Amino acid sequence: MPRELDHYRRVRIEEFVAHTPPLSAGDRLAIRVMGDPDGLSGTYVIDSDGTIDVPGIDRVHAGGTSLAVLESALRNRLVAAELVRPLRNSVSVSLIEASGVAVGVSGAVFEAHAVRAGERSPEGRIGLKEGASSGDANAGRSVATAIRAAGGVRPDADIQRIYLLRGDTYVELDLSGLVHGWTSQDVPVTEGDRIIVPSRSCFDANLARPTPLTPPGIRVFMSNLTRSANNNAGAAIGEKTTSLPYGTRFLQGLVAANCVGGSYMQSDRRAILMSRNRINGQSVVIERDIESLVREANRDAYDPFLMPGDAIACYDSRWTNLTEAIGMVSQGVGAVTPAILLDNAL
Repeated sequence: MPRELDHYRRVRIEEFVAHTPPLSAGDRLAIRVMGDPDGLSGTYVIDSDGTIDVPGIDRVHAGGTSLAVLESALRNRLVAAELVRPLRNSVSVSLIEASGVAVGVSGAVFEAHAVRAGERSPEGRIGLKEGASSGDANAGRSVATAIRAAGGVRPDADIQRIYLLRGDTYVELDLSGLVHGWTSQDVPVTEGDRIIVPSRSCFDANLARPTPLTPPGIRVFMSNLTRSANNNAGAAIGEKTTSLPYGTRFLQGLVAANCVGGSYMQSDRRAILMSRNRINGQSVVIERDIESLVREANRDAYDPFLMPGDAIACYDSRWTNLTEAIGMVSQGVGAVTPAILLDNAL
């Protein structure tokens, strides 16, 4: 358990979920005022400071509260301003759309930073074309969605002990079911929550594949050139080849980079993988003989998984280098020279 949790109080999941404030900055609300001669009824958006601006009264705090609390506070303000009659149902507030929330994610994830969980595109927003609706279960406002927005968990993550912090409390979550195919209680998040994903300090191959907690794809940098090229198209490497599914191994990446195959004279080509140890931050360089990597039956033992931001490069064999050199010399001294040079080299 992280030492920083010593200052927080642990609670049960049920208690944590029961006290999850449903309202956050950016939420869209429908406010209806009985009688409403002054046009108070309408759609309101909670501002970045957590308040809403209703005509005739001071701004009302809404972020971090429940609909019932906001409804009561708004009614009291309007009654005090003599804008509505003191009736129990004179003011009603309902949620039209739950916006995304800012959540901090740290620990064993690929991109630890503050993320927006449950953010919707303009096309995905509700209540715009079909009219205002009441209630919105934004499934994107969850721990798993926030973790994916932070690049997903690394293969060393301890997904059985993920910590969600709110205020002075925290809850410990086991989200391993999302990876292994059974249900898990993916707790909703709210504005200002923090998520900590601990590291197990060892590699788990089950986390090196697309899951609800891991990235669906990765970007890998590739180089496969006998001679320099002035563009990616000339090197037969494009956007589709450098964007690979998560779980791709080194050899599969070499195939995507056109490093595998060709004449047998290129069979002794070698390749390197440049990566970074995500646990200690140190750079790692791995070299492999491509032909051995292709033909060995137990290649998984030394065919590593590619991680986001890795780089792979292929090196020409000595045969390719020799024929390239001979071809360049032959341009100046005649056709007989290549045969003489090749015979001498052999």
